[in-house]
Amino acid sequence: MNKAKNIKSKKLKAIGIWGYPDPEIFLQIRKKYPQHEIIDLDINYKMPSSNILPNAYCRIIKNIIDNSIALKENLEIIVAAVGEEKCDSGRIAAKILQDLGLNIVQTKYNVSYKNYNTPISKSNLHLKKKVVTIMENLIEKQETDFEATTPEYGFWGVPPNDFSILELFPDTTHVYGWTRCVEAGRPADIDLEMFVDENVPTVFFAQTFCSKMQMAKYLAKKYNGIYIDVDDKASSSVKAKIEAFIHLG
Repeated sequence: MNKAKNIKSKKLKAIGIWGYPDPEIFLQIRKKYPQHEIIDLDINYKMPSSNILPNAYCRIIKNIIDNSIALKENLEIIVAAVGEEKCDSGRIAAKILQDLGLNIVQTKYNVSYKNYNTPISKSNLHLKKKVVTIMENLIEKQETDFEATTPEYGFWGVPPNDFSILELFPDTTHVYGWTRCVEAGRPADIDLEMFVDENVPTVFFAQTFCSKMQMAKYLAKKYNGIYIDVDDKASSSVKAKIEAFIHLG
């Protein structure tokens, strides 16, 4: 059973988050509700559609709205990233949910001066495990040594709605873009977000209808990579395109 359905079926209380919540505010709320479950509302738990947003809209924001509405009775509070570290759609989603009666704490974490290492992004973990570990570290930090690899391929972008995309890449794939910024503790650092290692064949990914599409498209052209955008589930043709790029890379 997925986490959202488990919380709902067992009538558990939870703290919801999305994006990169301010760590200090998030810690204060966790201390206030130490027994509550923590759930990342960005993730697609296959909850019923709330029919609040247009059909042609970012799937991740749809996840946030649908999850929050479905878990309204369970969510004690939502810690919502609404600054440059997320997007304007995240800010609007927070306002909509607040208007619908959910308890929202808005945070902005536009730090760009920290210089954390990014060992997970450069590790020999499978790409899906890299991305999952980076995002789970927002909730519970894992103090683990990671073996570094030389990048043979790159994945640039945000954690996709369809994680099966990440299963197409070899373990020698480095993580770039917003996901690496999250690991670095600098989610709003646009210069770090635009960084990739030159001459590393890189897939530049964005969710369809996300503003990061323009950055992904631009960087793919600049670094001779490929640009991919996916709305909900990746089609077989999209996966074939990624596999061909990796094979020929």
